[in-house]
Amino acid sequence: MAEAVKRHYSSQLRAAHARETRRAVVRAGAELFVTQGFGRTTIEEIAATAGVSRKTVFASAGGKADILKLAIDWAIVGDDEPVALIRRPIIQEALKQADPDLIIRTWASVVCQISKRVAGLAWALLSAAGTDAQAQQLLEAGHTQRLAGARSFVRHLAKNGGLRSGLSVSDAIDIVWVHNDPILFYRLVQQRGWSAKRYENWLYRTIRLQLGTEESGRRPGQPRRGQG
Repeated sequence: MAEAVKRHYSSQLRAAHARETRRAVVRAGAELFVTQGFGRTTIEEIAATAGVSRKTVFASAGGKADILKLAIDWAIVGDDEPVALIRRPIIQEALKQADPDLIIRTWASVVCQISKRVAGLAWALLSAAGTDAQAQQLLEAGHTQRLAGARSFVRHLAKNGGLRSGLSVSDAIDIVWVHNDPILFYRLVQQRGWSAKRYENWLYRTIRLQLGTEESGRRPGQPRRGQG
């Protein structure tokens, strides 16, 4: 019995060590991809930055494209727990909202939070996709994931009466898909110097005017025309 407990404890320690090693490798890769680009980063540099061997990099996280994918996936959700974004509390709470204005506000906040974490990596991926086939595949997969997120948001908004008359669900999804791209955050915040809060407010106002049923001149909380 004691031997079984000892083996279990030893197995837990090995698993914890492997996870920390993987984290170190992915962190190192993410840092290098953002600062010097995907193409210019080598496995040897990732290994040196992480303090491990070249063999350990491959064993723990894979090649460069695998590391970039992990870095992006973890940046999107905020950690390395195997829980999909749609299952995260922040998304589940957003899906409980019923007021269209609050739905859009919450969406803008969530998109901004994710973009803060992933924008630099998204730029590295976009830059790499033109010359690296694996990076191009990863970029296309990201587009598909963002489209799924846009579809969920728009359907929830539409279900609660939040789409303006004459706007199709399909067109609304396309509009949201364009605006949930972290490259927008990268350009306006990191390249043009906007604050994250300014970006979030702009995103909220833009989507509200593009999708919402509210008149453009009405402030939140004011009655609609013909009401009050």
